[in-house]
Amino acid sequence: MPIDVGRVAAKWARRAASAGTEYSEGVANPSRSWAQASQAAAPNYAAGVQAAVARGGFAKGVQAAGDGAWSHGATTKGPARFAEGVQLAQPAYTSGFGRVAAAINATALPPRQPTGSPGNIQRVAVIATALRKLRTG
Repeated sequence: MPIDVGRVAAKWARRAASAGTEYSEGVANPSRSWAQASQAAAPNYAAGVQAAVARGGFAKGVQAAGDGAWSHGATTKGPARFAEGVQLAQPAYTSGFGRVAAAINATALPPRQPTGSPGNIQRVAVIATALRKLRTG
């Protein structure tokens, strides 16, 4: 008997949509630490990314999906999730940007030059260097 893909997909969507409680329970009671497991998997992640790069997987995936898949997902899921996601992310944004703001505030800039002066580009370079150092350690 051939597999009815539409029937399988409908069953998956129906069952997965009702699994919110199990999802929450799994997050609250993991069988092992997410951070520890993720750190242990770092070599596998790196190998997988390198293999994908070697075979052009990113470009192939983009080409296969096309603009239609991106647009459909962005217009059907994005608007409803965007505002909530931004609100939920505010503490992480505050923490992350706080580090950036502190680095900028601690950076001594050369004096301003007259408008249009090439010397003003040096001010930008000093900030760029400070932010790169923050990013890369």
